[in-house]
This record gives sequence, C-alpha cells and structure tokens, in this order.
Amino acid sequence: MNAGSPRVRFAPAPSGYLHVGSARSALFNWLFAKNSGGVFILRIEDTNAELAAPEYYDAITEPLKWLGLEWDEGPYFQSERRDLYLDAIDMLLQSGKAYFCNCSREQIDQRNKETRFQGGYDGYCRDRNLEETPTASVRFRTPDEGLIQVIDLIRGEVTFDNAELEDFVIRRANGTPVFLVANAVDDADMNITHVIRGEDLLNTTPKVLLLWESLDYGVPPIYAHLPLLVGDDRKKLSKRRHSVALGDFKDEGILPEAMVNYLALLGWGPTDEKEIRPIEEIATLFSLESVNKAPAFFDIKKLNHINSHYIAAMSTEVFADEASRYINKIGWKPPHFDMSTLEALTPFLQQRATRVSDVVPLLDWVFEDDLPQETDEKEINKMVKAMGAELVPDILEEAIGRLQDCQWDAETLSKEIREVGDELNTKSQVPVRIAVTGRRTGLPLFEPMAYLSRELVLRRLQTARSNLR
Repeated sequence: MNAGSPRVRFAPAPSGYLHVGSARSALFNWLFAKNSGGVFILRIEDTNAELAAPEYYDAITEPLKWLGLEWDEGPYFQSERRDLYLDAIDMLLQSGKAYFCNCSREQIDQRNKETRFQGGYDGYCRDRNLEETPTASVRFRTPDEGLIQVIDLIRGEVTFDNAELEDFVIRRANGTPVFLVANAVDDADMNITHVIRGEDLLNTTPKVLLLWESLDYGVPPIYAHLPLLVGDDRKKLSKRRHSVALGDFKDEGILPEAMVNYLALLGWGPTDEKEIRPIEEIATLFSLESVNKAPAFFDIKKLNHINSHYIAAMSTEVFADEASRYINKIGWKPPHFDMSTLEALTPFLQQRATRVSDVVPLLDWVFEDDLPQETDEKEINKMVKAMGAELVPDILEEAIGRLQDCQWDAETLSKEIREVGDELNTKSQVPVRIAVTGRRTGLPLFEPMAYLSRELVLRRLQTARSNLR
C-alpha cells in the first residue's frame, strides 16, 4: 500500500435509490477525507449484472451531487474489473486456499438437517479435489484454528474465531465473483487506507481480511464500522417500515444543506454541542474516534427542525424560487396563483415552513377558491364548542358587516376584526381565521387575507355562519 494521504472509498451496490444510511456512510467517508487531506473515491459494487445499468448508477451519483459530496476519483465500476477478481480467485485455487464445490443449497440444507450441523456449509467438498464444472462454485478454505482480529476505530478490537467461519463462496456457479473478493482486490489495487461503512457489514470483515492475507496484499486498511440507524420503533431502518430513500426527502423539500448537517449528527457530535453549522465547519471538527458505537435514532422531527433553520436563513428571493419550483413540480395549479403574492408572503412562509412542501398547506386558502377538505363543519363545530355557541354567530355576522366596505389592507382588516372582539368582549380572530383559512393555525391572518378578494372573504364568512348548528 502506498504511503501518503488517507484514501477512503464509498462503495454502494446499485438498488434504484440511495438509502439514508448509505448517504450517511458516504458523508462520513467524505468528512474523514476532507478533515485529513485525503482522497474520497466512489466505487460502484455492480457485480450483479442485472443492476449494471445507467439508471441504477444515476440513482447513486445524483443524490451524492445533490448533497454536495463530490468524489475525487471514480466512479469505478466492479462490472468492468471482473478479470482482476477472477485472476485473484485462480491464484487462491492454485495455492490450495480455495476449492471447487458442486453442492447445491438444497443438498447442504438436507445434510445439515440430518447431522444437525448449524455452522452453515459443512465443508463437504473440501478434500474431494473436484475439477471445474459448469455447476461448480469456488469456496475459500478458512483456517481450522486461530483468531482473526479486526482493529476498528469505533468499536475497538473485535475478534473472530476462524473455526466458526464457514468455507464461504468466492465465485458463484455461474462464474461471477462474489463482492468479498472484489472488495479485497479493489481495496488493495486502489490503495485504500480506511474502510468506513455500516455496522451491518462488520461480520464480512474477517472474510475479507482472510482473503487479503491469502493474496499477500500486505498491511490491510483500518476499519471503522458506523452505528446502525434506527427508526422511532428502535428497529433498523428499512424501506418496508420507514422513509429511507434520500430522493423522497429531496422531493418533500428537505434542503441538501440541512440533510448533510443532520446526517453528520447521526452517531457523531461536536464537542461544543452546537448542532447547526455548515458542512465545511463540520469537516474541520470531525473525527472517527469520536463516533458513538450505539445505534443512532433517525428522528424526522429533528431533521425538520434543522431544515426549518436553513429555510429561515435563505434569502426571500431564493426561497420564493424554491417554492415556485416545488409548486410546478407537483403540478399544483390553483386558480388564483400569483407569483408576486407568493413573493410577498415568502417571509411569513419561511417563519413557519419546516419543508418546502409546507408551502402548499400554508397557501392553499390564499390561491384556491375552496377551503381545504379537512375544514368545513368539523372545524366550525370545534370552534363553536370552544367559544360558546352564542358568541360565534355574532362574531361572524359582525365581521361580515364590517368588511363590506372597509379599506382592504392588512392593517385595516386587523383593526376591524379586533374591534369586533372589543365590542363583544371576546376573542374574535379565531372564528374569522377558521372561516377564512379553514385552519386554526398557519400564516398570519391579515397579511395574506388582504390578497384575497373582498367577495371571496365575505363568501367564506357567510358559508361558515350558515354551517353553524
């Protein structure tokens, strides 16, 4: 292995999307490289021919670009390096450290059932000296005794007993090499100094190290296995139970700066406990030794909280453009949409939005003719129950009267509705808000309301009044 700057690699397998756990692994590799003046390498583990296609590659590279995690070398494709792996397998066969096996999975399971062997593959073909056939796989001959130690910067020294490791497949019966061999060959060929990846791959590390030693590659890389990400059920994040695709968060309006900031906090944290800071600053503080080995909770609420800070810090012009792009992307075409109104209300949107997608439920009452579906009688009757049935009709009727011919601006509207409350000795804004916006919370009432036509506001107030029972 060459001396010099640290060299790290992010090596995902194509799957059609980038998992937030994989994105966190990519980020930690990138942070380590930036902090140490090292090299960040992108390598695609596409030994599965069905996934060796441009659309699967784009599903990896585009999210990384969106996050700003540009790689220094690559991408390298394992599908283009197959001959290197097959050469390494041939070397292992010639040295007697690998052998041909013609056992099917069904035959192995049947033997294990009969003998009650629970160690996986039972070594049936170890000493049969089989020749290569179209149905034969190649297995690595693991040592019968001894220990293999993994020096891990996060978990310390992890020891595996060789006797408990089965003779694992390194070349499938169809002739394709297994990723364990590809990893060992590529890490040696690319002079990888540190392997930073998820804890779920820790159990593959002794196998890779055995291959590394058998291929006489010299000093192996240093390992760092990152803590698992768990959801609110405290189970490992999975597509079946959780939102895990990075693209989904992007589509919902999570900003890339917020996402990388949050991902950096999953298992690591700065000593000053300041959580929201630019990624360049995080890189100067980052260290693998300070990563916690306990599972990291992927907290959607915290992600939204961090995102809201980045939204609030954006210029109004930039956020208005982001909101407009989102509206166009989802195909929302309300009858009264007006870009100048959106721009005018942007400061209020930035105060309340946790995601860019929040602009629709915050603005729908401004640009649509009808109120949100969840409103109607349900909200009106909640309001009646909270304030007393005898007050709400009077508030709405008085508001209708006052808004018939008053000046139409936010200051005047606020004054008129406040005087309704003064006159009736009650709070008047909540009934008017629910009647006009369809919700109890949201944007400030009067600034957006001034952009609605007088006719539309009066119609909503009258509809709310008639729905009271």
